[in-house]
Amino acid sequence: MNTTKIGWIGLGNMGIPMAGQLITAGYSVTAYNRSKAKESALKEMGAEIALTPAELLEETDVVFVMVSDDQAISEIFGGEEGLLQAKTSDKIIINMSTVSPKISKEMAGRCRDKESFYLDAPVSGSVKQAETGQLVIMVGGEEEIFEKVKPILEKLGKLAMLVGSYGAGNTAKLAINSLLALYAQGLAETVVFANQNGIETADLLNLINNAAIGNIFTKIKGDAIIGDNYKAAFALKHIVKDLGLAKDEGISSPLAKTAYETFKNAEAGYGEEDIIAIIKALK
Repeated sequence: MNTTKIGWIGLGNMGIPMAGQLITAGYSVTAYNRSKAKESALKEMGAEIALTPAELLEETDVVFVMVSDDQAISEIFGGEEGLLQAKTSDKIIINMSTVSPKISKEMAGRCRDKESFYLDAPVSGSVKQAETGQLVIMVGGEEEIFEKVKPILEKLGKLAMLVGSYGAGNTAKLAINSLLALYAQGLAETVVFANQNGIETADLLNLINNAAIGNIFTKIKGDAIIGDNYKAAFALKHIVKDLGLAKDEGISSPLAKTAYETFKNAEAGYGEEDIIAIIKALK
């Protein structure tokens, strides 16, 4: 049994399997989620439940946060019963959410004022990688704190890398997700073009996946297109948010601008579906 007490906030599609990995690894995990119905799944795995973020931080050593956006981070940290209201110090808070570098820098400073420590550590990968501990984790913050928690991060991912100071992990994630958007739109446009000219989707994807341009993404999302399966592993609305954050950070290249407009226009109709549902907007 690992003696470090873990707190987990955010039990969405990624949060539940990631927290479950830590329970399986022998850590004592206490969870908090704004939507109480989702807490039962982790409780069945053996987790304890805290009533507030502040209580969670007081009862644990390292707290992971995995929520949707900057607003959620502001509420979790700065709310009336938020993490920053905890009467404690020397705790480590690891924010794994895909949020702006700006808010990470702000929360790092506010944690420092409370004599605790902050890392931004967003992940690359989807539900399957979360379920198997094969995520890629990019971290911003102090090297000493990163080294302390690296063994825990390695239970969640196949690679945990410190890429810079506060906010650097978020910047790296926005860069990767910008490429993800280009992959998705490029694959969708390629399939649409081929179909318009009489090429079957399955035949085209067989060619792609046996060529140098094939990769895990084209295989997984190609299978989704063939199976007409657009259940969200990574919802299209989230890539709109991430491209918007990258835009706010200064990305202005031609492909990035085009992808943002394409996904933004598709969000109303397909936002709750998987990112590769962009193909339906392009047809």
